[in-house]
Amino acid sequence: MNSILDMFTNRVLLCAVLSWFIAQALKVVIHALVEKHWNWRRLVGSGGMPSSHTSFVVSLALMVGMTEGFGSPIFATCFTLAAIVMYDATGVRRETGKQGQVINEILRNVFIDGQPISDDNLKELVGHKPIEVAAGALIGIIVALCFSVS
Repeated sequence: MNSILDMFTNRVLLCAVLSWFIAQALKVVIHALVEKHWNWRRLVGSGGMPSSHTSFVVSLALMVGMTEGFGSPIFATCFTLAAIVMYDATGVRRETGKQGQVINEILRNVFIDGQPISDDNLKELVGHKPIEVAAGALIGIIVALCFSVS
């Protein structure tokens, strides 16, 4: 009988989660190298280098392909999911971040009756540059390949 606890021994899921965690941890390190200070919020934040969402879904798809077969319907499903996530990261989510930057600039510069329109900044770092998605994909591939040989 299957149990919910089986997910803790599911190699495909563990690989995907590890891949996500590695990418998230790298965001902290890369941010510290570029900005010269540590920002631990990057450990759970979206956007930036590398794409952890991409790393997650690429490692998932690759592990499913290696365990269930690259011709299986479940691999096709995972591959399609990965393609959608990567397209969305560089498309819709990236545009949302650009719009957030513009709106935040407007809010900083426009006043009504001497008061700011709003003091809440919109999130600007939500999407990815293509290189950030490529880096996430590379991490996903490497982690899945390491999992497959262990």
